Amino acid sequence: EVVLVDFWDYTCVNCLRTLPYLRGWHEKYRDYGLRVLGIHAPEFEFSRTLDHVERAVREFGIEYPVMLDNDYQVWQAFANKAWPAKYLIDKDGYIRYYQLGEGGYQEFERALQQLLSDRDPARKLPPLMPLVRELDQPGRLAQCRVPTPELYCGTARGRFINEGGLRENDLAQYRYRAEPPPPHELELSGWWLATREYVEAQDSLGAQIRLHFEAAEVNAVLGGPGEVAVSVNGRPERTIQVTTPRMVPLIAGDEFREGILVLESATPGLRVYSFTFGT
Repeated sequence: EVVLVDFWDYTCVNCLRTLPYLRGWHEKYRDYGLRVLGIHAPEFEFSRTLDHVERAVREFGIEYPVMLDNDYQVWQAFANKAWPAKYLIDKDGYIRYYQLGEGGYQEFERALQQLLSDRDPARKLPPLMPLVRELDQPGRLAQCRVPTPELYCGTARGRFINEGGLRENDLAQYRYRAEPPPPHELELSGWWLATREYVEAQDSLGAQIRLHFEAAEVNAVLGGPGEVAVSVNGRPERTIQVTTPRMVPLIAGDEFREGILVLESATPGLRVYSFTFGT
């Protein structure tokens, strides 16, 4: 059989954008000798939990097998470097093609079809799967503005501009500086507990985290339970109820913009892990 191995994490926005193609290829080619295998390599401690991954698999409609690679043994065996990453293995067990990140869907499917044809030259394969999004079109002319890079909130990879930075494993009160944060920077206000992976709101009067972003789309990995209010440039955007840890879209739009985004929680226990941005 031909095997498609996909490394992913259910909180990774880039991984989630590739899922329609993986689901489509699984449905389309499983009777032609293709086996899709998802390798869930966790980016955060909570995404090691079986219940969380099972819930995500159900919500995203994944019907192919998913393996939990919590100790990264498979990741290391492939010398993998990124989420998402797709590898094609031929009928003899050799890796013949791979794709890191989003895009290249038609090229990948053509490589997949070639391996299936090598396996059974007599079978006629169906046409390529239609592209899911306009932005996936090859050769589409676009002016790409560089968005804010991914920002982490724990002490291991995060960086805050509060005086003295984060105080790991210490409940502390933080205060905003007088001026707004510069582009691509994070800042805390109120009582927070900082750990290596996340910051956790501990203030019933309203703990805040703000950042200066440049992007058309902003997502956050949040945990709870808790409620968080989202505002941009002082204007309320939405209120989000967080029950289980997951990626949550904060701003979704086609227009690239710059602004100060603020998350405010009046329910102690809200955890903020990271922010990702898109054009």
